[in-house]
Amino acid sequence: MTAGSTIDLGSLIWWLFLIYMILLPLWPQMQYRNLQAARLKVLARLSRKRNSTVITMIHRQESIGFFGIPFYKFINMEDSEEVLRAIRMAPKDKPIDLIVHTPGGLVLAATQIAKALHDHPAETRVIVPHYAMSGGTLIALAADKIIMDPHAVLGPVDPQLGQYPGPSIVRAVEKKGVDKVDDQTLILADVAEKAIGQVRGLVYGLLKDRYGEDKARELARALTEGRWTHDYPITYEHAKELGLHVESGVPEEVYALMELYKQPMKQRGTVEFMPYPSKGEGSE
Repeated sequence: MTAGSTIDLGSLIWWLFLIYMILLPLWPQMQYRNLQAARLKVLARLSRKRNSTVITMIHRQESIGFFGIPFYKFINMEDSEEVLRAIRMAPKDKPIDLIVHTPGGLVLAATQIAKALHDHPAETRVIVPHYAMSGGTLIALAADKIIMDPHAVLGPVDPQLGQYPGPSIVRAVEKKGVDKVDDQTLILADVAEKAIGQVRGLVYGLLKDRYGEDKARELARALTEGRWTHDYPITYEHAKELGLHVESGVPEEVYALMELYKQPMKQRGTVEFMPYPSKGEGSE
């Protein structure tokens, strides 16, 4: 009886170990599915409350695999494809709420998102619960309203060429003199001047309808001329002083949603959206 019990216990341990080994690689996916369901629940509630299409673009530091290697997310072409798809699918007569939390990223991707948001026929609102720097600010400027947490920040949109700010490259050549710098630096300064002009023109185009030509030109220059360092935090109060259309009142659901992005691993894109609920859809 004792020997039989030992054999049964050994078999049980073996089967438990086998089940554990099968479930181990699946566990992160199971966790993510539960997390995804929780996010969609909050998105649906926020969509009904604000009578809008809700889109998220949230970039956090995340970890990969069992070793916890950190990596950083930025605005990339995949983000622009998914956000453009979400905007395209949104009802033309309903507002869009775009929740943005990002350190910035590719100018091309941010530009595409900004122009698509700007061209949406109904009201557009960018919600910034914590920060939307660089390309994130460019996207926020395209919206009819920027809704910020009182302690959230935006940032300058001056172009960066590698590790150097475009305006600083131009200024360095001007101070030193073109006859005292090498050809590579002169070429870099030429590219920087073009990049500054392009981004400045884009910002002006995004703002002129809502701010008027003079104010749009003033804001475009202030945000692109290298007046501040690229990571300079433009606070809620400073944004108002500059004349940007910012307001407070971030919905509580947005903060709840941000809590659901504190996961150790995420294996898919960073853009999700909840379409405006169609007629007949019941409450949660």
